Amino acid sequence: MRDTVALLRTPLCDLLGCEVPVLLAGMGGVARWELAAAVAKAGGYAMLGMVRESPELIETEIAAYRAATDRPFAVNVIPSATEPGLLDRQIGRCLDLDVRAFTFFWDVMPDVVDRVKRAGCLVLHQVGTAGAARQAEDAGADVIITQGIEAGGHVHGRIGAFALAEAVLDRARVPVVVSGGIGSGRGLAAALAMGAQGVQCGTAFLATEEAWAHDYHKRRVVEAEGGDTVLTDVFVLNWPKGAAVRVIANSVTQALGDKLMGHDPATLPREAIAEDSGQLLLRYSTDSPMRHTKGSLEEMALYSGQGAGLIRDVVPAAERLRRMVEEAAACLAALPGVER
Repeated sequence: MRDTVALLRTPLCDLLGCEVPVLLAGMGGVARWELAAAVAKAGGYAMLGMVRESPELIETEIAAYRAATDRPFAVNVIPSATEPGLLDRQIGRCLDLDVRAFTFFWDVMPDVVDRVKRAGCLVLHQVGTAGAARQAEDAGADVIITQGIEAGGHVHGRIGAFALAEAVLDRARVPVVVSGGIGSGRGLAAALAMGAQGVQCGTAFLATEEAWAHDYHKRRVVEAEGGDTVLTDVFVLNWPKGAAVRVIANSVTQALGDKLMGHDPATLPREAIAEDSGQLLLRYSTDSPMRHTKGSLEEMALYSGQGAGLIRDVVPAAERLRRMVEEAAACLAALPGVER
């Protein structure tokens, strides 16, 4: 295993303090402390998905994570999808707790990047276009995560993962990580072979025992093929207009026919279809079903990338990562000129 890890190690691992260049996507609600700690202890890099969460919950999650492991981690927040006052409190609480790394996504907000950089933090910025990658790097990002259109959840760009990564690699001065549709070691090997320094995975880790996602959501991912997913902006309540997501097709998307895009959150009806811990959840919201969600789960946003067809079971996160690492090492070791 040691030789396998050595074959995959990139400078990104030294920067982030992980053993293998596989990042857990900071999935809101799903990437809680249990999943993050499992990935980190297995050698990957952990992110806590704290999108629009209260500072109190963030503090609780960080404390639980640190009780489970002393491995480095990042906190993922989304500046452009968070009320400014809440965002200020989120970041402030993280800095008070000595969080040393943040992940940002969607629009690049240089003032937010600058705030945490001045505090000595690392910044990983996920982008969907080559232009946004340049903006993020100019703002001070230490790592660029290029998200392809294959990715599950919120998708900012419309370019394939590897095509975007190649365009960004052509100019980037910082490590580049590929994200979108990667669910196996072959994807990791391909990313490293093209010059990227790692991959970020969401769907592959959603279908694990430690993920906070509902078992129904995990089961749908395991049963799905990549072609069963669709890109739509109908699940947009709580996010800016035009924010597209990739989900497993369901009765809501099927009712749209070919009108998957162009939905205005201001005109969508507000009808509760589920509840979680006393909070009502609306049809067309960005909420996906979590462990304790009850109601019409089938109508909710069932996030999944096109790599779903590679995910055939729900396993511990460490097992998912082990399979990926061993498969990637085998692929790279088979290349001419690579020392075995």
